[in-house]
Order: sequence, then structure tokens, then C-alpha cells
Amino acid sequence: MQESLHCTTVYDLPGRTSGLGADSKVMAGKHLSLLVHFIWSTAGREPWLGSDWQDDLFGIVGGIMKKKNARLICAGGMFDHVHLYASLPSTISIADFVNAVKSNSSRWIHESFATRKGFAWQEGYGAFSVSKSEEKKVIQYIVDQPRHHAKRSFKDEFVAFLDRYEIEYDDTYLWD
Repeated sequence: MQESLHCTTVYDLPGRTSGLGADSKVMAGKHLSLLVHFIWSTAGREPWLGSDWQDDLFGIVGGIMKKKNARLICAGGMFDHVHLYASLPSTISIADFVNAVKSNSSRWIHESFATRKGFAWQEGYGAFSVSKSEEKKVIQYIVDQPRHHAKRSFKDEFVAFLDRYEIEYDDTYLWD
């Protein structure tokens, strides 16, 4: 099964403005780069995500993110999980952000597809910080999901992320 993806490569980052004199010791505004690669699966890793409507799903996810002042940079995945690469604002916690994306996208799926009333996302998620210098690699990784999953399962992929980022976990509580 082939994945659909939604990636944008044009970044609409706010322009730089100045208004402080050279002698000013006050830093005005918030200046941050909070880039996060999110990964989560469907509950039980059930194959709910059809390639025929993933683009619509990612469009909805992008809209949800926009309402939270975040920006979806790239999205992709397979029939049982998603990868979302996003730029986040300073005004929302990662947990609240993920909850908003999951709950609102689940609602859209339930309302849009009569045959998917049992759909649910897994309870957990992965959120991995990304350096701007690694952005192209992350986007390519998301685009290449079918190639990755020809060789390994979602579980193996996710555990590899946890290991790479040195995140401790207990196998007992890793999967729903």
C-alpha cells in the first residue's frame, strides 16, 4: 500500500523586524525555532488510514495546527501510523497540541466515514526535536515511508527513534 504525503517546502516564516536601537538591552518579542517530528499510530496499529483519503486527513491536520498557531511542514505515513513534522509556537504544550490534533482529526474521520466509526489513535505518541540543519533529512524520511516499511515494522521504527533519542521506555507500557 502506497502512502500519501503532504509536504510544503515554502516556509512562510515571519520576516525580521527591528525597532530597537543598537544600545538597547531589551529583547523584544519571542524568537524561537521549535521544530518537532511527531509519530503515532492508530490504536492497535489497525490499518485504518486509506491511501485514498490520507491527503484529506493531512489537510485537516494542517488546519487544526493552524488554529493552534502551528504550521504543518510535512506529513506522511502508512496505513497504521502517521509522521507529522511541524513548527510549534511557544503558546502551547506538546501534550495539549497532540491532544488537539488527535481529538479533532478523530472527530473528522468519524464524521466523514461511516465505515470508520471505530477509528482511534493510539494513546501515546513520540515527539522528537529537530534541528533546522536536519530538516531536509526529516522531510525525506517522511516521504520515504514505503521504503522504510518494506524492511521493518512500525514497532521497530518507533523503538529505533526512542533509542536514537535516548528516551527510556518500558516495553510493558509501550504498546496499547
